[in-house]
Amino acid sequence: MRIMIADDHCLYVEGLVNLLSADFEIVSTVSTGEEAIKQACLTKPDVILMDVNMPVLDGIAATRAIIAEHPETKILMLTSFGETDTLFRAIRAGAVGYLLKNLGNTDIIAGLYELEKGRNPFSPGLENQILQEFRSQHDHSKLEICSEILNQRQIEVLDLVAQGFEYVEVGRRLFISERTVKYHMGKIKEALQLSNHAQVVAWAWEHDLGKTVPK
Repeated sequence: MRIMIADDHCLYVEGLVNLLSADFEIVSTVSTGEEAIKQACLTKPDVILMDVNMPVLDGIAATRAIIAEHPETKILMLTSFGETDTLFRAIRAGAVGYLLKNLGNTDIIAGLYELEKGRNPFSPGLENQILQEFRSQHDHSKLEICSEILNQRQIEVLDLVAQGFEYVEVGRRLFISERTVKYHMGKIKEALQLSNHAQVVAWAWEHDLGKTVPK
């Protein structure tokens, strides 16, 4: 996996490079959001570790610009801040995960491997934070909104995915193939005009889907 690091804290970047170089290829390090956009075009990394607060252009604005041009790039926010508003803005900009910098080295590496498997890494507690906040907003007509945009089968698929089930298990529960589940998820992203799995799950939570925790 080819990784770019965007962070203006030199010592932290140096530590990350030393930590990750044994397992991953570090293709570039930058210290501003503007540089991140340029280097993303030049080096085409698989993953960008993006700090939220950087000079010239912040990490969220840089994320939005990069995803617009390179939607296949996975951007993982690495920051000292866990504020709900910042977290939501990062996801809406296209980030696929959000890790706090106070995590241990093994947790950061584990997060990258989770990302490589197609999952969305979040620091402990942040997923619940998203869920609680989304459910505190827009507390009426959410399912009606869903049914206006998605068909019944898409709602069933999205509900199970938002609960945290893998595609294979979603298919088993709905008596359809994993390939069909992936097809429905593609159509859901298209209908919602979203670009990645994390954004779709966040939308589902916001609209009262995925409430039941998988056993």
